[in-house]
Amino acid sequence: MVPDDDGELMLRYARGDMRAFEVLYSRHRAALYRYLARQMRNGESANDLFQEVWSKVIASRERYEPRAQFRTFLYRIARNCVIDYSRRSSVRNETSGTEDGWENNVPGADGDQPEALAEQAEMLARYRAALSALPGEQRDVFLLYESGLSLEEIATISAVGAETAKSRLRYAVTKLRASLDPPSTVRPAKTALIQEPGT
Repeated sequence: MVPDDDGELMLRYARGDMRAFEVLYSRHRAALYRYLARQMRNGESANDLFQEVWSKVIASRERYEPRAQFRTFLYRIARNCVIDYSRRSSVRNETSGTEDGWENNVPGADGDQPEALAEQAEMLARYRAALSALPGEQRDVFLLYESGLSLEEIATISAVGAETAKSRLRYAVTKLRASLDPPSTVRPAKTALIQEPGT
């Protein structure tokens, strides 16, 4: 059985089908939260924005038109909420709190051994610092790509051309790799954190 299309689910929700919304929420909640948590680097702010994004989806259900994929619509709202939050708080780089939920997705070696845990923690700290150091446009494109969106969707969400989105992603990946693997301490296994687009 083919799963229902997201756009059709949103249209059904606009007509009053609450089950359609539950399916949409279930499909997209984890990836959306990871995107927001990585953008905000503060669990409380990510939670607030997560609620704000879904509130805006609910509020716009009557006006929704499936011109683009629902995922593009959802992440455009999320990106705008992040931008608005940054303007409201006038603090682009929050450093307090933790990045709830997404740390467990970072691959680690040999699970429970203390050396492996220490190495994973060090790598995660370097990754966070490298991600924070990226220019905003590059970080945004990288995080959208890591959330599973295609370059075409990212270009639509960011209101830029596909080649600009691709270029920003390439620069972001290059900078992250350089930060995570300085030439003097190259360890091939660690580059697994950052995948080339299309791999």
